[in-house]
Amino acid sequence: MSGLGKSYWGEVIGILRSIIPVYDKVNRAISLGKDSEYRHRGIQGRIFPGNTVLDAGSGYGNMSQVALREAQGNANIVMYDPIPEMLMNARAYLGATAFLSTGIFEYMPFRDGTFDAILCGYSLRDAIYLSQAIAEMYRVLKDGGRLIIVDLGKPDCRVTRAMVSFYLKYILGILAFAAAGKAGLKFRTLYGTYLRWPKNSELYAMLRDKFSRIEFDKPMMGGAIIVAAYK
Repeated sequence: MSGLGKSYWGEVIGILRSIIPVYDKVNRAISLGKDSEYRHRGIQGRIFPGNTVLDAGSGYGNMSQVALREAQGNANIVMYDPIPEMLMNARAYLGATAFLSTGIFEYMPFRDGTFDAILCGYSLRDAIYLSQAIAEMYRVLKDGGRLIIVDLGKPDCRVTRAMVSFYLKYILGILAFAAAGKAGLKFRTLYGTYLRWPKNSELYAMLRDKFSRIEFDKPMMGGAIIVAAYK
């Protein structure tokens, strides 16, 4: 089963908790400045005024901020993350405009058909059990709802996949150190999550098993993905 598994997930969450002060800065550096662009591309035209939106694995709330702008400030946002400290930092970004909830992807404390859209910005890769996480998101989406995923991609082409792996294993650490010093080096754990992440075609198949329509964009030669899956 794809996903980090309980043991490695606990290790990754511990590392994420320790890098909260530099999280945003390093993300921007290691994505070569593309993280914000890809969030906008994923959300544009898919969030509408009056929508109820779940930001799953919200972190600082970057996806929530883009969604609110897209909805012209008129959206009900629920920020959901396993790390309470992340949510407290998110509150500083969004003030009282979002409801905060803590928990994991695989067991969500929401009723069936609650949300018009679910956002996963660089977070779904950290699922404990990926298939279970996708099924749970499908459950809490309304009919016609959208699951929007922005994340690393794992190219199907062996050569391209090797290039992405090389970048994550060796170059990422250099950029992270330049951005945040020793604390940035902890971002090297991202390579371990990538190893457990399915190839792009495999992720597509997992989503297609549940969702009626998939829009799957693969910029950076498939090294990034922007996905919209429609229930």
